[in-house]
Amino acid sequence: MAPPAASQRYPSPSQPSGKSEVSDLKTQLRQLAGSRAPGVDDSKRDLYKKVISYMTIGIDVSSVFGEMVMCSATSDIVLKKMCYLYVGNYAKGNPDLSLLTINFLQRDCKDEDPMIRGLALRSLCSLRVPNLVEYLVGPLGSGLKDNNSYVRTIAVTGVLKLYHISPSTCIDADFPPTLKSLMLHDSDAQVVANCLSALQEIWSIEASHSEEACREKESLLSKPVIYYFLNRIKDFNEWAQCLILELAVKYVPSDSNDIFDIMNLLEDRLQHANGAVVLATVKVFLQLTLSMTDVHQQVYERIKSPLLTLVSSGSPEQSYAILSHLHLLVVRAPFIFATDYKHFYCQYNEPSYVKKLKLEMLTAVANESNTYEIVTELCEYAANVDIAIARESIRAVGKIALQQYDVNAIVDRLLQFLEMEKDYVTAETLVLVKDLLRKYPQWSHDCISVVGGISSKNIQEPKGKAALIWMLGEYAQDMSDAPYILENLIENWEEEHSAEVRLHLLTAAMKCFFKRAPETQKALGTALAAGVADFHQDVHDRALFYYRVLQYDVHVAERVVSPPKQAVSVFADTQSSEIKDRIFDEFNSLSVIYQKPSYMFTDKEHRGPFEFSDELGNISITPEASSDIVPAQQYEANDKDLLLGIDEKDDNKGLSSNNGSAYSAPSLENSSNITSQMQELAISGPATSATTPQSSFGFDDLLGLGLSTAPAPTPSPPLLKLNPRAALDPGAFQQKWRQLPLSLTQECSVNPQGIAALTVPQSLIRHMQSHSIHCIASGGQSPNFKFFFFAQKESEPSNYLAECIINTSSAKAQIKVKADEQSTSQAFTTVFETALSKFGMP
Repeated sequence: MAPPAASQRYPSPSQPSGKSEVSDLKTQLRQLAGSRAPGVDDSKRDLYKKVISYMTIGIDVSSVFGEMVMCSATSDIVLKKMCYLYVGNYAKGNPDLSLLTINFLQRDCKDEDPMIRGLALRSLCSLRVPNLVEYLVGPLGSGLKDNNSYVRTIAVTGVLKLYHISPSTCIDADFPPTLKSLMLHDSDAQVVANCLSALQEIWSIEASHSEEACREKESLLSKPVIYYFLNRIKDFNEWAQCLILELAVKYVPSDSNDIFDIMNLLEDRLQHANGAVVLATVKVFLQLTLSMTDVHQQVYERIKSPLLTLVSSGSPEQSYAILSHLHLLVVRAPFIFATDYKHFYCQYNEPSYVKKLKLEMLTAVANESNTYEIVTELCEYAANVDIAIARESIRAVGKIALQQYDVNAIVDRLLQFLEMEKDYVTAETLVLVKDLLRKYPQWSHDCISVVGGISSKNIQEPKGKAALIWMLGEYAQDMSDAPYILENLIENWEEEHSAEVRLHLLTAAMKCFFKRAPETQKALGTALAAGVADFHQDVHDRALFYYRVLQYDVHVAERVVSPPKQAVSVFADTQSSEIKDRIFDEFNSLSVIYQKPSYMFTDKEHRGPFEFSDELGNISITPEASSDIVPAQQYEANDKDLLLGIDEKDDNKGLSSNNGSAYSAPSLENSSNITSQMQELAISGPATSATTPQSSFGFDDLLGLGLSTAPAPTPSPPLLKLNPRAALDPGAFQQKWRQLPLSLTQECSVNPQGIAALTVPQSLIRHMQSHSIHCIASGGQSPNFKFFFFAQKESEPSNYLAECIINTSSAKAQIKVKADEQSTSQAFTTVFETALSKFGMP
């Protein structure tokens, strides 16, 4: 049976059989290269389409480069476009073959058809081969003087490409002055816009080392140039208009008349259908009038209507972007938008991200005149099928309540949420009721009467349960069942997985004990015993602290744990005014969308203490460390980030069951001893107890285990001597860092002299090396610096590894230590902290 035809075997050109298919294409292209037979262009088109198809799906068809160039001798513009696309894709990877394209591209740059001239010039500039830049100067010069605006537009962009390939060639050919002349005199708006964009980029780079470039860059902000662009702004497309408006923002007007002239020129841009143009115009208006308070407020009134129109008429994505900018304006001037709150009501068909932002807008514009209507609308959203929106609506009601003076109706609405019997609604409401009681203690009677009827078994979310426990402890005297509810929760201690809830249980049990000692003493004893034996370090430490302070003096314990509290007048804002002003300065950018300044999401050192140097490329092997070590070998791709990519869970493997403490946590078997001592405290009561303060206690004695003598004081760690010429290969460091368990985690302060001296990492590296602690890697810049140090014992090859993260803003250092000998890690930490404390000292 005969084999199937090629067309049957390969129904899709994107599924070649392999090299044979590419070889067939090469042969067919060669046959058609010199042919002038009728219909040859159609055959070339089919072959070109196959080649482009293969190239698009990632198949290497560079072997047909020569044949594609030979077939380019045609007047068919479609063939030329496909040939230019192919050449641009493979020219950079095949610089030798690129020479074959120069002749036919230069020939096409002189073609009679301006479309072909432009396409050829664009392809020629897209080769990006440094050895071929000499062939670009002539065609670019001709293109900038071409009679056709399309060719001039392409030539301007080509000048910028040439600059990035070879800046000196571009400058020597005097292309920037030519672009400036075109920018100021060309009749085509697109050519002018391209010239402006190219000159801004070129002069911004050149300004770093050329005074002339600095002057030219400043000349773009001169009054004649700015007014030239603003008078022609209607001729430009949307992209070019945004470019010009961004330039106008940087212009410094000479007087108020100058400001009003610019605003009059741009007045009609506020009515533009494109949201980007409107936002860019708004930014110009806001920046120009910052120093004119009255006019600035009038600008808010003027821009309000165009922005609200864009919110309701655009796509969800555009609505979100406009709403984000409106939110920034509302925060700065909420009274101006107070009457337009209905524009921020949620529509049923809007995406969740738009609804969430609108809820924030409703919270921001709420005042005494519209609070009732807004809260009524928000209460409707609490029953939304979208749980996330329901949560946000409840939080919005709570935020409004915290910022209003008359909260009678709002508190009633919040308490009604507790009757909905939905777990997430109850949890969010309890959190808000807790905050309300902190600010408005006078509402405790009404709130507690409703909260007291809620069963803790029906609350599954930790934050809701924690809020309920806080109220049980804070208002134990007003809730008859408070001790018994707490006792039930404490009995189920092991089933509670949230450390937050366990911490609140300890504090609530203490508070309840001070108010209703006889009913709480047993529960408190059980809670303290369970807390001391808890594996979570915070829970363990708090329980131990409470027990020791009770042993010391019950009166002191009451003043520490349950002092008289004043109402909270203002809750802390998550963003400082400085951050908000910085975001406002970056209006019409991603900073407004992210609600944070650009440096917080573009500079790695501001992404958090463990994120600013996640890649190995962001650290450097220091000369001090590398002078005594063997050069690091090449690591595989999956190992290259070991040094700074250690997962936090790996660090926890080294923690033993005593949480790294100097003592062993007791088990719940000793809870009877604690309970018996709590009974003694309960008999005398907090008001009559006269426990004699003790100067010191052994841990076992505090647990009531009957030991009357305190153990001998812990001996100070022996002085550790380090090897000043220690050496460690970077590869060995990475391997040890992965394998060794975490020995100690410390946080210490850095003296002000040290912070002042830490302008670059090398200053600290040299200081630590003088104390025989060597740096193997460092990274980051102000305010976050990250170092990896190592040291070795003087007498034996025992290694100590340390990670040190220093924040110069808070003057704090976070230190992690890993050691071959766990028993001496504390001694090394002491040496390390001592050396760090001397940094910057004379």
